[in-house]
Amino acid sequence: MEGRGFWVFTAVQVVAVLILLWLLATWKAPWDVQRYVGTLLVVVGVFCIGVARYQLGRSFSIKPEAKQLVTHGLYSKIRNPIYVFGVVMILGFILVMRKPVLWIILVVVIVGQMIRARREARVLEAAFGDAYREYRRKTWF
Repeated sequence: MEGRGFWVFTAVQVVAVLILLWLLATWKAPWDVQRYVGTLLVVVGVFCIGVARYQLGRSFSIKPEAKQLVTHGLYSKIRNPIYVFGVVMILGFILVMRKPVLWIILVVVIVGQMIRARREARVLEAAFGDAYREYRRKTWF
């Protein structure tokens, strides 16, 4: 993703995060252990997604592309930290909202992320070969 599109997409994500945090702070439910844990998971998820996006830099894209193999920071341990911490964030949101139907959304998101991760892996393996295979061997998801 290049130029203006990169900044527009980033701005949309920042606004979405602000709306999410506002919703969590103003949700009409008691502040009990479940809500504190859920809110903490959302905050950790959002923070780690932000760190991962920063570490990915211009290699971030909507569709799978092989610009460079990012293997530092969060990417040194997790191949897809944006996906992993997206699940953490959604899990926290579900705990705060207490709406059982949201568990279905979590399952759909996980399946979608697994499919997307496999597609990205094929693109990266085709572009970086043995370097990607070694990276994949040393990292989780």
